[in-house]
Amino acid sequence: MKTRTAVVGILFTGAAVLANAGPAQAADPNTCFIRSATGNYITAVSGGGRETGVMHTDATTPSTWERFTFVGISSNWYGLKTSTGNYLTAVNGGGLNSITVPDVLHTNATRLQSWEMFQFNPDGTGKYSIRLFDGHYLSAVGGGRRTIGAFDSDKNQPGANEKFTLRCNV
Repeated sequence: MKTRTAVVGILFTGAAVLANAGPAQAADPNTCFIRSATGNYITAVSGGGRETGVMHTDATTPSTWERFTFVGISSNWYGLKTSTGNYLTAVNGGGLNSITVPDVLHTNATRLQSWEMFQFNPDGTGKYSIRLFDGHYLSAVGGGRRTIGAFDSDKNQPGANEKFTLRCNV
């Protein structure tokens, strides 16, 4: 198993966590919905705080569990905070396949460390690849529409299933 590295000098954006965000709550420019290649929204099941049955890619309408607040760490690196205030984690920092490890992502971290760092790289078409701490890319298995084994974290290059769109200020 890989060793975790603590993140030093975290720069918080000052954005409020949307613990009970609803349609009437003010928009936050640092809070986004993330969509997979199939156009489905990425969901942190139960709003976060989980190690199993963690993430889905089958939501057709975004709501509270689909909101992620981007917390700036350093140039182009972000922590993703779920609606419960937990951080998205790439287990082992990346490099895992959902066939052998069904939940390559967890949502139970309470502080930012290396495995909670994500880099969003634009491709010039409005889509982003998500690079993980170990250099691999996050992939929505089959492009999305999954509730089990929804993600891989072992892709070396971004292809269609490794491209995501963001809708922010939500």
